[in-house]
Amino acid sequence: MRVAVPEDATQTKGAVQVNPQEDVYLLSFVTTEKNAEGIAADLHAREPLRARKKDFAPEGERFGHLGLPEPQTLTGTRWAGVCPPCADDTRRAGVHWIEIYVQSLQPDRARVYLQAF
Repeated sequence: MRVAVPEDATQTKGAVQVNPQEDVYLLSFVTTEKNAEGIAADLHAREPLRARKKDFAPEGERFGHLGLPEPQTLTGTRWAGVCPPCADDTRRAGVHWIEIYVQSLQPDRARVYLQAF
């Protein structure tokens, strides 16, 4: 994914889910709201982080393997998606799609969920 985890990040967890057709890369950490916004902006999504309707996901489908709830099942989580090759982001040429979810926590803290494939 080529995402720099901020120095102040806590609760950092990551994994690779190996699949027959394409692997899925997972990363999550807690940081400041400002850092979370900066990471989203650095992905070069066409639209900024936006609220997304709470959705169902099978328990443990992806982030459950890291001991975390699936971000799309959380109320108030903001989302953005980007196709790095479409955005001419050569730093991330090895992945076709990246999704970022930002869950606001206590004042000025947020959990960042990233998945790429």
